[in-house]
Amino acid sequence: MSRIITVGAAQLGPIARDDTRGEVVERMVALLHQAHAGGCDLVVFPELALTTFFPRWYIDSQAEIDRYFETAMPGPQTQALFDAARQLGIAFCLGYAELVVDDDGRQRHFNTSITVDKGGRIVGRYRKIHLPGHAEHEPWRPFQHLEKRYFEVGNLGFPAFRADLGPGKAGIFGMAICNDRRWSETYRVLGLQGVEMILIGYNTPVHNPPAPEHDALSHFHNQLVMQAGAYQNGSWVVGVAKAGLEEGVEQIGNSIIVAPSGEIVGACTTTGDELALARCDLDLTASYKNTTFNFARHREPGQYRLIVERKGAIPPPAP
Repeated sequence: MSRIITVGAAQLGPIARDDTRGEVVERMVALLHQAHAGGCDLVVFPELALTTFFPRWYIDSQAEIDRYFETAMPGPQTQALFDAARQLGIAFCLGYAELVVDDDGRQRHFNTSITVDKGGRIVGRYRKIHLPGHAEHEPWRPFQHLEKRYFEVGNLGFPAFRADLGPGKAGIFGMAICNDRRWSETYRVLGLQGVEMILIGYNTPVHNPPAPEHDALSHFHNQLVMQAGAYQNGSWVVGVAKAGLEEGVEQIGNSIIVAPSGEIVGACTTTGDELALARCDLDLTASYKNTTFNFARHREPGQYRLIVERKGAIPPPAP
């Protein structure tokens, strides 16, 4: 018996600094209509999908920074996305900047993704853990990457969750965001919860200022980590970019849908707004989870203690 869901990787092209939320939501709704025409059950949007990638600028004013954050989801400017998805009968995953106010009045800032079911209900929430970049202004860079300044490390762990996308289409899902996809721990923690599909949004510049020798490998590395994560955990992986020349910074596209075999079964071919579709059988995960990657049979967690006991690498002593 198969549990087939049709998934759309809804890549977005550049978003300008002065584009309004309403303008961006219109583009996203247009992709939802394309997805509906293609019979999609689930659409995945990129990281920080509602705005330009603001961590590329050093901003002194907290009030100006907070303009990029959402205080409610849905809010007045994003309600139209929820309404369209519910009317079309499509679930979606959305990345955005989330501002939370604690009970004691403290403001918390997270890089967040949510998954919304076909009825418009939020069924999963994830806050980015592996924050890249730096926390202080570095004038030598052609553009900044200040995620460590503008966001806190996520405080929800890597939760897997169940979502029902229709008769015969219930599954176990997880989310990750951008730099998380480069870390094997992301996939393994989700894999240990039986995840069957991991939804990942990202904004990745072609140019890596601290290591420009990596620039030519940006697409290769993007695919490599998601293909490996999918295969080693017997899970589908859907990776979706914000792409193209955005405010002078070239971002990779390379949005892909990866099967539990590690094979790419769907891909975007441009760096603009584009939808890639794939029919994904969640039951295909079983042959990998029950054989090569049967964790209960083959894992030896007692031998992996360094993974959780040590943050930095310490080479063995010299002879």
